[in-house]
Amino acid sequence: MNFTVEQITEAVLAFPGEARAVPADRLAESLDPLEDGYIRQFWVAEARTRRDEVRNGAVGIISVQEALGCVRGLVV
Repeated sequence: MNFTVEQITEAVLAFPGEARAVPADRLAESLDPLEDGYIRQFWVAEARTRRDEVRNGAVGIISVQEALGCVRGLVV
């Protein structure tokens, strides 16, 4: 089964915050090492924001299995 970049992007954006971090981290790791410092700063800030959102109850968390099930439902 072939997916377009747009289809993959839409599916990943549908993940809850915590689950979106996994593919984002993998993609970031694959980028040019010269950009690593910028990417690391970005992810540290993003991780803190997400942590704070969970702590203050602005967002909830779900298991990876549940998130993947949601995405599979969108892709199929």
